[in-house]
Amino acid sequence: MDQAAAMPPSMTSHLEGEILEISMGPQHPSTHGVFRMNVALDGEVVVKLKPVFGYLHRNHEKIGEKTAYLNSMPYTDRLDYFCSMTNNWAYALSVERLAGIEVPERAEYLRVILAELTRLQNHSLLLGFLLSDTGAWGTPLMYSFREREKILDLFESISGARMMCNFMRFGGCRCDAPPGWMDGVKRLVDGFPSFLDEMDALLLSNEILVARTQQIGVVSAARAVDAGFTGPILRASGVNYDVRKVDGYGIYPRLKYRVPMGDHGDCYDRLMMRSLEMRESISILKQALADIPEGPVVNPKVKIRNFRPPVGEAYGRIESPKGELGFYLVSDGSPIPFRYRVRPPSFVNLTLLEEMCLGHFVADVMVILGSIDIVLGEVDR
Repeated sequence: MDQAAAMPPSMTSHLEGEILEISMGPQHPSTHGVFRMNVALDGEVVVKLKPVFGYLHRNHEKIGEKTAYLNSMPYTDRLDYFCSMTNNWAYALSVERLAGIEVPERAEYLRVILAELTRLQNHSLLLGFLLSDTGAWGTPLMYSFREREKILDLFESISGARMMCNFMRFGGCRCDAPPGWMDGVKRLVDGFPSFLDEMDALLLSNEILVARTQQIGVVSAARAVDAGFTGPILRASGVNYDVRKVDGYGIYPRLKYRVPMGDHGDCYDRLMMRSLEMRESISILKQALADIPEGPVVNPKVKIRNFRPPVGEAYGRIESPKGELGFYLVSDGSPIPFRYRVRPPSFVNLTLLEEMCLGHFVADVMVILGSIDIVLGEVDR
């Protein structure tokens, strides 16, 4: 089929000159990792875009099928390397469902606290990176890093590592919070709204940012569902779907919080979803900190050494900061999984990238990609 005939009528008028094909990445500083896009342009308008993956492939799933269950826990840290704690939780939840393991009350609260802290640091960085993609390089990103450092300090004090935490265990957490750690979380939670207010006042209502993001990369609710979108970019299109609400895992059913949704499914709505979700995370953290009970943080009946779950299969998923993160495990009764499969939100949420970019200027491509919020550790697992 002729290229012009395959395009919407609104775009064929641009095809008057030669089509320029360019390669964006993998060395481009704004491609959010070693990610490449082959883009065809008519002038400055995108008429074709092909994502190219694989530069960071590490054979994650096959390694999981050659090593013991617990030994895969630190490998999950390297999937979304911004969100180690939530990666650990999704994998631990899958194994717990496979083996029928119960989790102590205090560990469930601790997991929620760590997951929502992870959401805060992920979304705050998204604000900084996306604003950089629009051309506001420097100050917004440094503000985001400033807040993220406070959260990473908390992660380091409880797990011994800032990013590769390896903290969750089947049946709970590796250790309890050290003395004074909860007070540190409370101080962070009390101070974080001022950062959000600052970002809202200075940036999110800025007329240049609004012009660069509104009506850019629009995805309808129906297309988002068809593509398997999850997380903030699905809710930005107006679809009320959050795994925390749908599955009710952990202690989320006990907590009161709302699920923000957008109206237009454009880059601005996707940006606002992160800002609004951070405010809900603060509410969740306050409730969890107020109600966390005393007690053990790991089930003493779980024998990690020579761990052998019964024959069967299980799929565990959580609402990670980027969307639905799930692990599918098949056990044949041995200490090593027969099948180990990851459902990563970053990879699935890229499926409509070309459709989102067609008809827009090449300068908008990086803004659209940034609004999806991908990490190549998940894409090229």
